[in-house]
Amino acid sequence: MKKIYIASYHQSKFGKLFDLSVPDIVKSAVQGVCDEIAVTPKVFDVGSIAAVCNMSLNQQGLLSGLMAEVEGLQGKPIEAVENACASGGQAVLSVIQKLLLGWGEVGIAVGYEKMRQDDGKMDGKRIGEALGYFSHPAEREGKVYVFPHIFAEVMRDYMDAHGTSEEELAAIAVQEYANANQNPYAQMRKVQLSLDQAVQIEGINRYIVDGLPLKTYDCSQISDGYAALIIATEEGLQRIGLQKADCVEIAGYAQATDPLQKGGRDVLRPAGALAAMNQAYERAGVTAADVSVAEVHDCFSVMGAIGAEVLGKAAYGQGARYWNDGRASVDGECGINTSGGLIAKGHPIGATGIAMIGWCAWQLQGKVPAELQVTDAGVAATFNIGGPICASVCTVLKA
Repeated sequence: MKKIYIASYHQSKFGKLFDLSVPDIVKSAVQGVCDEIAVTPKVFDVGSIAAVCNMSLNQQGLLSGLMAEVEGLQGKPIEAVENACASGGQAVLSVIQKLLLGWGEVGIAVGYEKMRQDDGKMDGKRIGEALGYFSHPAEREGKVYVFPHIFAEVMRDYMDAHGTSEEELAAIAVQEYANANQNPYAQMRKVQLSLDQAVQIEGINRYIVDGLPLKTYDCSQISDGYAALIIATEEGLQRIGLQKADCVEIAGYAQATDPLQKGGRDVLRPAGALAAMNQAYERAGVTAADVSVAEVHDCFSVMGAIGAEVLGKAAYGQGARYWNDGRASVDGECGINTSGGLIAKGHPIGATGIAMIGWCAWQLQGKVPAELQVTDAGVAATFNIGGPICASVCTVLKA
């Protein structure tokens, strides 16, 4: 099987894109990632694009056609994918699969989301309704904001099962905000967060659902943003004039999907996520012990804890402890979410999975800010989810 490499990564700052139109977002993503290595879109044989709220919030479909608007992409095999919050990771897999099928040697994966209005403000009720579509109908009734409510239940169950405190989970968000302060692309880069602020109920920090432990600072951001990767085979790298030593290998990758309904399955031990992560490790020929940097899908703080367990860095029920012991810090055993994660870097949904992979590639190449650089990073892993820990896309990268 051909080896697959990341030739280039590019992203916008996450937060607000203001009045940038969807066609302009797509064009900016494509052109930006090309400019990183001085190529033109004509080099691409295949492509894929991910977004989630493009229909409900932007009234835009057929995103593949918007990509084909970019000079050089006309007439190419381009696919639009949607897998809830795992759409970005799915777009990367889509490109990899096309390359392995022999449809070409160089591809592009783009992900974006425009969730805010042109003035940068957001309509929380409308966004909550749009995101609620990605849950099972049977689990929406009685929930004003469906996904915060669902993950508030996951947080409660995690705390009850493992004796974890609200403070221990809040500490995950605090560490991520500290990382985001050093990341120039992060939405919350100018926001300082202490543990006292993260646990105290005052000001903007409140319980999202009465009777459940999830608080404002436990939640990821409502974000605009885009991200793009150029992915190539070894032959593709030669064609665009790059050496393997200047790139990052996507050595392992896998995807698995559990039933959409949360009820009736053990989301604290998500079978699909664990299977996908283990398959990615096996394909890459590594184990969890080899991983020194990772990005996990912390849509809510409890997922930072569960993510450490899915990675295999923490035993079942010990994910929060892994963070609180400092083992997930930049200078810890494995730097997790050194970007700031979804909680503080931001969560433009379609871009998220691509941004996870791109940031890990930058880590392996020594391209992140010095304060966030994991020393001697050689193997990285990503864990991207969609829905109530339903769709899982996992990758393993090697320098």
